[in-house]
Amino acid sequence: MSDSPQDGTEERPERLYVITSGRSSAANELDLVTLIVARTVPTAGMQPEHASILSLCQAPLSVAEISAHTGLPVSVVSVLISDLLDEQQVLTRPPVPPADLPDLALIEKVIHGLQKL
Repeated sequence: MSDSPQDGTEERPERLYVITSGRSSAANELDLVTLIVARTVPTAGMQPEHASILSLCQAPLSVAEISAHTGLPVSVVSVLISDLLDEQQVLTRPPVPPADLPDLALIEKVIHGLQKL
């Protein structure tokens, strides 16, 4: 009998505890849409989860995407990214802001002007 499902996405709590060295929260403020970009490449002897994050983040990925790719909970990924931030191996970028919508009154004036043509 196996302790995890066939797809391997469920982690045992003991392993997650070891991966994060018992920490349950990140030292740096990260949210689900914060973009992470690697500044370095994985090196020999690096914790496998850190190496995986560096490999994934050669192009910007959000914290939520990293969690999905690694199969680790967001809380664990946040702790690991925080470690990499402290070691200056990754950069964070704020998410791209949504486009500002034009003023509704301006749009109505343009529509009325076009209708008069």
